[in-house]
Amino acid sequence: MASLKRLGFDDSKCNGCGECMTACSLAFFKVDDRTRSAIQVDKTEGGWHINVCDQRCRLCVDECAAKALTMSRLGVVTLDKRLCVGCLACVAVCPINAMRFVPGLLTPFKCNVCGACVKKCPTGAIGIVAEEM
Repeated sequence: MASLKRLGFDDSKCNGCGECMTACSLAFFKVDDRTRSAIQVDKTEGGWHINVCDQRCRLCVDECAAKALTMSRLGVVTLDKRLCVGCLACVAVCPINAMRFVPGLLTPFKCNVCGACVKKCPTGAIGIVAEEM
């Protein structure tokens, strides 16, 4: 049986340091630029919250006319940049703004559950969750 892999987040452990965003931008783009992170940490009334693709809704996959987005049998949504036409329909349809776009880039991006953020989180607020499909 396959497992859906996604990031899990424990709001109560997050201190808002942003190390996860730095790790993500370094993993994706080899630069320390938190705007180029597939995850965003936001201040809320009760503390901090992470905004990241949870891999379950697949709205972006269904919306992509170019078929550049696919969902693996493990449930991870990936983008084939060679097929992406840059229409940003996937960004527009994402209900939690987890499909990201930064001006100057040709294609959108999202979390691919690489785990770089998990390794850098000093409080253990982020982890990889596997759910049986």
